[in-house]
Amino acid sequence: MATVYDIKVLGEWDARIREQVQAFGLDCFPQEFELCDHNQMLGYMAYSGMPSHYPHWSYGKAYEKLKTLYDYGVSGLPYEMVINANPALAYLMRDNSLLLQILTIAHVYGHNDFFKNNFNFRSTRPEFTLGSFKAHGSRVRAYIEDPSIGIERVEHLLDAAHAVSLQCRRNLAVRKRTAEEERQQVLEAAQPPDDPFQSIHRRRAYVEPDLRRVPLVPDADLLLFIRDHNRYLGDWEKDLLTIVHEEAQYFIPQIETKIMNEGWATYWHKRILDNLRLPAEMQLEFIVRHNQVVRPFPQGLNPYHVGLRLWEDLRRRYDEPTSEEAEALGPTRPTGTQQLFEVREADRDVSFLRRHLTETLMRELHLFAYEPKGEDIVITKVPDKDGWRDVKETLLKNVGMRGIPVIHVQDADYNHTRTLYLVHAHDGRDLHLEYAEKTLSYLHRLWQHDVALETVVNGRRSLLVFTDRGFSSKALK
Repeated sequence: MATVYDIKVLGEWDARIREQVQAFGLDCFPQEFELCDHNQMLGYMAYSGMPSHYPHWSYGKAYEKLKTLYDYGVSGLPYEMVINANPALAYLMRDNSLLLQILTIAHVYGHNDFFKNNFNFRSTRPEFTLGSFKAHGSRVRAYIEDPSIGIERVEHLLDAAHAVSLQCRRNLAVRKRTAEEERQQVLEAAQPPDDPFQSIHRRRAYVEPDLRRVPLVPDADLLLFIRDHNRYLGDWEKDLLTIVHEEAQYFIPQIETKIMNEGWATYWHKRILDNLRLPAEMQLEFIVRHNQVVRPFPQGLNPYHVGLRLWEDLRRRYDEPTSEEAEALGPTRPTGTQQLFEVREADRDVSFLRRHLTETLMRELHLFAYEPKGEDIVITKVPDKDGWRDVKETLLKNVGMRGIPVIHVQDADYNHTRTLYLVHAHDGRDLHLEYAEKTLSYLHRLWQHDVALETVVNGRRSLLVFTDRGFSSKALK
């Protein structure tokens, strides 16, 4: 399948693909490509695709793990990596065949369009992406080289910050309230509701809210809260927490749209290559490569497979609906492509699956729910008439950021002891206590005082506490 080609040939194919991109109506950032070898690709993978990043031992560990797995043939390398930036940057493996480069370039433009137009990415400021990561790296290196700080103190703090970096607001499209807005919210909530029959009812007493409480309303941004309210942190420590928080905010939209994004890029690379009218030998390789990408995974959900099927089914429902679907959509429905562009802009994985993953499609995808029981994996639900909703709800609870527990800061001075009091929004899934203990130890390191987490363990309200003496737990009434 290997084909001889050079940069000029790749440029010619890129121009042909861009013509198809424009004809289909995709709206992309300017696109740049970089050819790299397998060692460079392993480095980019360890750095989450970034050409520049701040140093930390975990990235070196990730590189050595990836390289070992690759060297022993346990895992391969991605065909490409795309950075959400303006201009967008993508890496191509130098040793790939010409057809694989063509497929990858078309796939990249699908990601590019998604990054530019999906609402989840509007807060990422793509024009500053590469410059921001480079600046973060320079600042961290400066702290490491500072004799008064040094690498041990920097990595000690980064270890803790990384552990809770995703404990933050999930929907970045919703603006966070200012301190004054939160104050007004608390005051309004304390007011008794209007009662048209006040003359015959006992008037509810007005309870003055405690405006000295910190925070006034529960806060989901753990790193920023600690940065702003731990008065013992130095400026360099606050800066490191800011850096880790900003980089987590950059990656959250990608976590939230994995199925949509990969399915979208796969849908368009297929349509683009079908329109390119490839030579017979390249068409055969395309079929093989495409099927390798979208085949179901026996060990889990393949986002390329599920995403592609949803986009294709959505387009079919608007262009070639059944009689029942046509009646439900009405006579003024948009075309399939118009509907795809609208959904691409307005959804994330949870809403995408909730709205468009139908009972029929779930059966075609052979989705099911399972649970570990002892050393075995037991299928608990299948998408039949009785169980498909349960299977769908199980899937929705585990996509995007929903697989990460939701924790809020409730009180920064619990019982007037400067204890950081946190509350876990329990959704039926208990925390893994060994992970909870380790995470609370990192929060204790950042807060530099006692940390308590209210949660539910085996059906009982419990309080997990980490102090200078270590970890403990107790049941709450």
